[in-house]
Amino acid sequence: MIRRLPLGPGSQLPGWLEALEAEAFGASWGPLTDQETLWAEEGKAFARWSFVPATGEAELLRIAVAPSARRRGLARGLLQAGEAGLAATGIQWLRLEVRSSNAAARVLYEAEGWTLEGTRLRYYRDGEDAALYVKWVGTESQ
Repeated sequence: MIRRLPLGPGSQLPGWLEALEAEAFGASWGPLTDQETLWAEEGKAFARWSFVPATGEAELLRIAVAPSARRRGLARGLLQAGEAGLAATGIQWLRLEVRSSNAAARVLYEAEGWTLEGTRLRYYRDGEDAALYVKWVGTESQ
């Protein structure tokens, strides 16, 4: 079951999450900051968001699904849970960046209503570009 993890700023991440983050991204970012939150299905997948209530914006920092749990809708569920949870706190705009070559993730984001906003050239250490996406989740008209 996907749920928001009840972790506050500086909280140590569960071991399974740190291991999955290191497997997916090469390293764990460690404890949450004051402006971060996590949604997860324990042992299988997580999404880490950064949010700024004063600006009404949040950014998807990382999303990962364990290889053994892929192709079951967990990434979609994590996106939907995070979007709804953040919108309920007054967040209106969501942002993310993804490797331009990550076709599977880009298909998912676009299917979930994210809009390609631009590109950051040579953003990643290996020189690959980042595709920038945005999504409106506010209740007021744009």
